[in-house]
Amino acid sequence: MELRARDDRAILIGDDGTGEREVDPHTLALGADLSTALHEWAKVAAALRRATGAGADSDPDQAAELVTRRGRQLAERVAAVMGTPVSYVDPLSGEVSTVQPPEVIDAPAPEETAVAEPTPWGVGLLVAAFTGALVLFSVITLALTLKETNPLLAVASNLVISAGLLPSVWLARKVPTWRWVAVGVAAGIVLGWLTLPFIVFS
Repeated sequence: MELRARDDRAILIGDDGTGEREVDPHTLALGADLSTALHEWAKVAAALRRATGAGADSDPDQAAELVTRRGRQLAERVAAVMGTPVSYVDPLSGEVSTVQPPEVIDAPAPEETAVAEPTPWGVGLLVAAFTGALVLFSVITLALTLKETNPLLAVASNLVISAGLLPSVWLARKVPTWRWVAVGVAAGIVLGWLTLPFIVFS
């Protein structure tokens, strides 16, 4: 893309695939402020050319430097908005310079600081005790019921319950809330096995 001043207006020249086309800045997504600033710069450059040609007494070098600097600043803004290099043609000297768009540096993601939560011992132990009592009651009740039929069935029921619950206990051992339930279930199973001999041989 090329930025130049022609007569009293600024134009952008680009290749759309079929050839070079001159485009008015107002037709691009540059923003009204930037487009207006480009045309104002072109008008000042045209006025300076006319004044220089008419032999005005003002200092042409200083004015030309200001126009050149302003044009380059606008070219940098166009390059930043469009995200593409812009060739800036100085309206007074005809010198061409290329302005690169600014590099976009990805900001590093903020590091997440892990906040250590206090261990809820009171509530956790209460949940574990309730869960353990519930599991122990279920194991003993089932063992007593099956023992009346055959003592071996009481042992088999403990094996089935242990095999069914232990995988879940293992998976839940590190989950913040469910680990207390896992502790209670594990304690209930262990106590169930400790009471099983008294049930079988009673």
